[in-house]
Parts: sequence; C-alpha cells; structure tokens
Amino acid sequence: MTDSLPPGGAVFGTDELNARWARAWRPEQVAERLDGVRAPWCVAAGWALDLFRGEQTRPHGDLEIAVPSTTSPEVRDRFPEYVWDAVGSGDRLGGWLECVHPGHPWAARLRA
Repeated sequence: MTDSLPPGGAVFGTDELNARWARAWRPEQVAERLDGVRAPWCVAAGWALDLFRGEQTRPHGDLEIAVPSTTSPEVRDRFPEYVWDAVGSGDRLGGWLECVHPGHPWAARLRA
C-alpha cells in the first residue's frame, strides 16, 4: 500500500484512524475558524441536515463544508496545519488542484 502513497503520505492503523474520526469538528468550530473570510461557505452533508432540523439527530464522524472553487484558497489558508484533497472533474477547479496537489502529473492532465 505504501507504494501508491503520494509524497508525504502516511499509513495509519485502525486505532489511529478511529481516534482521528472520534475527534471530528462540530459546525461551530468551523464557523469560528472561518470567521471573517470573504469566501462564501456552508456546512454540507449530514451536519447540514441536522442544522436544518435544529438538533443533532445522530453522532457525526466527520464534517464537510462546501466552498466555491474560485474562493477555496482563502478557506484553505485558515487551516494551514491540515492536508487537503481536491476532488472533481477538473473543469472548474482552477488553481485549487495546483494548491492542493502541486506538481502532480494527473492534475496537469485534468487541466488540459
């Protein structure tokens, strides 16, 4: 498995992965970190449904946010201690792929 890891990648055991998932952020923690950014953002997926309902209906092991690709570097810069992944077809990711995955050959192919 380590043969397919990108530079700087790491393999974690089950205990470490479970510990990391157990420390998932809550929406108010992300809101505090993003206070003052000009980029629009929103909570997405499971937490978004609970926020709409006005109550937490289940435990959450993660938290997703949605950010327009053109403004995502401003949001990314608020979390310098984290590693980011960019997903998508590449059609609208602009400089985001290069910011997240600098120098990767597949990123250049997606932009071509």
